[in-house]
Amino acid sequence: MSVTAFILCLVFICLAAVFLYRKLNPQGVLLLAGLAMLVSAALLGIRPLAPQHPTGSPVFDLVKLVEETFLGNLSRAGFMIMTIGGYVAFMNHIKATNALVYLSMKPLGFFRKYPYLAATVTIPIGQLLFITTPSATGLGLLLVASVYPVLVELGVSRLTALSVITAATLFDQGPGSANTALAASLIQETNVAYFVARQLPLVLPTTVVVMLLFYINNKYCDRRDAARSTEVQSKPAVTEKPSVPLFFAWLPVLPLLLLIVFSPYVGLVQPPVTLNTTSAMFFSMFVSLIFEVFHLRSIRKTFEAFTSFWKGMGNVFANVVTLIVASEVFSKGLISLGFIDSLVDYSTHLGLSGVFIAAVFALIIFSAAMLMGSGNAAFFSFGPLLPGIAARLGMPAYSLVLPLQLSASMGRAASPIAGIIVAIAGVAGVSPLELARRNTLPLIGSILFLIFYHFITL
Repeated sequence: MSVTAFILCLVFICLAAVFLYRKLNPQGVLLLAGLAMLVSAALLGIRPLAPQHPTGSPVFDLVKLVEETFLGNLSRAGFMIMTIGGYVAFMNHIKATNALVYLSMKPLGFFRKYPYLAATVTIPIGQLLFITTPSATGLGLLLVASVYPVLVELGVSRLTALSVITAATLFDQGPGSANTALAASLIQETNVAYFVARQLPLVLPTTVVVMLLFYINNKYCDRRDAARSTEVQSKPAVTEKPSVPLFFAWLPVLPLLLLIVFSPYVGLVQPPVTLNTTSAMFFSMFVSLIFEVFHLRSIRKTFEAFTSFWKGMGNVFANVVTLIVASEVFSKGLISLGFIDSLVDYSTHLGLSGVFIAAVFALIIFSAAMLMGSGNAAFFSFGPLLPGIAARLGMPAYSLVLPLQLSASMGRAASPIAGIIVAIAGVAGVSPLELARRNTLPLIGSILFLIFYHFITL
């Protein structure tokens, strides 16, 4: 890759950062920056515009790339995010969320005195769920529907509740993770062996550090915001018994329970049943409608309540899915100009020691995931290069693959354009930039510990 292309990447990154800081529309900023990088890559002869179905015209090929990105996202995560957003809206409309919070406050009343402890405990619990539900955005939204209102009612801020939910998805681990599958194949191990022998010994101590740092940071930030007279708490009015039957409290957590019960990694159902997040949401939606029609005893009123589901889907599409699409175009622009390849090339030519190079790579891939908004995109760009680099440095392949694979998913939690950040912030009504900023400091401390611990235990 030419120096010109690398400089262009830095220019577009800086311009996008400035415009986002000035609160310009993020969809427009990221989309135009991504398209500009794609055009630049084509003009410089680095990578041509290559949609899956070319139109025969470079101008229309550029538009075709945007169309295919939209369709690809809708067929993958986009529709899932929309259904979860709609389900959350419906749960709020029928006051099932109020019932969940009301019942949860009785056994969790102890944590009213220690709300930040309750929030921090969410992290390891969520990480266990993440193994059975290996979709950061999907799990994040499910936790927003179930855990988030409880944490806010206990007394933490909205940002703190969302922060610990993202922390629950920091590590792409477990046999079902795409990054785990690639990492295991790169070092020629099975997914399960890699998870047990490589990931867990590093993830477990790092999780303890993550919990400590997030606890300290969230508590400090909430006190600082309170001192600035910023609204810290946003409690729903659920201190009194809600007007709906209390068994409605099961409805917000029903999709999560279904995914756990029917997960092939849990093995509770034999023969196994294949159930994805979207199917679980629709099944839960139909169950909720049955409960609602018996509660209201009116088909007309039930269908009117059902409208909130579609409105919720539409709001998520307008605010979340469009931003994810724009972020992916921006990521494609960086890749098309060879930004990731350049970072690798420049780092390997510094003449540093193997361990130091590995530490630099971990920080680079962490930063790349922040810029691209995707741990998968960052690791899939770096990953295939790592065994060869490790051989040149005289190191075992896993010594590079493992920390970089985990660093990529950690960087996602500090990216304001990452799917999980955009999705849960959009549903909760906070700024993705503020949430990413809240996560950044404890994540930097966590990744430094991860690198240090990994290399002293090699």
